[in-house]
Order: sequence, then C-alpha cells, then structure tokens
Amino acid sequence: MMVEPQMLLKDPGVFPSNEVLRESLGDDIYKVLESFVETITSEEYGLVPEWRFYNDGKAWLCKAVYKKKTVLWLSVWEGFFRVSFFFTEKHLEGITALEISETIKDEFAKAKPVGRLIPMIFDVCKKEQLDDLLTVVRHKKSLK
Repeated sequence: MMVEPQMLLKDPGVFPSNEVLRESLGDDIYKVLESFVETITSEEYGLVPEWRFYNDGKAWLCKAVYKKKTVLWLSVWEGFFRVSFFFTEKHLEGITALEISETIKDEFAKAKPVGRLIPMIFDVCKKEQLDDLLTVVRHKKSLK
C-alpha cells in the first residue's frame, strides 16, 4: 500500500522562511527549491513569489505572479516541492509543442480538469527536473 505524501507548512503561525523551508525539505531538495526560486525571480523571468496561508487547504502556498498574472503555485511536501500550473483548453496545443518530457505531456493530457482549468503538476526533488519546469514557466508567462 502506498503512503500518500504529506503536505507540510500547516501551521498558520510559522511563516515559510528559508530556514523553515530548509528544515521541511532537507538540504538537497531545499537547494533545488532555492535554485528554482532564484531563477524565476531573476530579471529574465521577473516573477514575484507571495507566500500566504490559505484556510481552505490549511497550509502555506506560494503564488508566483508576473505583473498581475498568477503563473504558478508552489507547495511543500514531505520529500519534494510541488509546482502547479493551470491552463485552459485553448492552451493544450501550445503545451504539446513545448520541448518537455513526453511523460509530462502524457500526464497533462490525462489530467482531470478543475472546473475549466487543466492542472499541470510537477513534484520536484532533483535539479534535473528544473529544465522542463522552467520551460513551462516561460510558456505560461508568455500566454495572453
């Protein structure tokens, strides 16, 4: 029987500072997260991360925005961090054209829509996963 991964950062009183994130993820995964955040907040990407405690999920989530547009959501889990994107049906073709792993495209094609949005979810624990992830970040940021 597979154990469901546990979402972390459940205490509304504990802001997810770098120390808290490092403690939650461990050094190796924290370094991957740190690298990802440094990249998306660089001048090239220009995303602004906003951590907030959301009562509906009873956890801290990070929304990364470009100007006023939400590009991605980030959550912290036991053993990985999750980056979620939400696309509409009209973006499906653009996704299939991206140079990302076929596995990601296949999972996205099978994803159950949330209302009118189709989720694309990355569970990240290795630096090697960042290339595909950043390709999707650039794509999502470029959409009108």
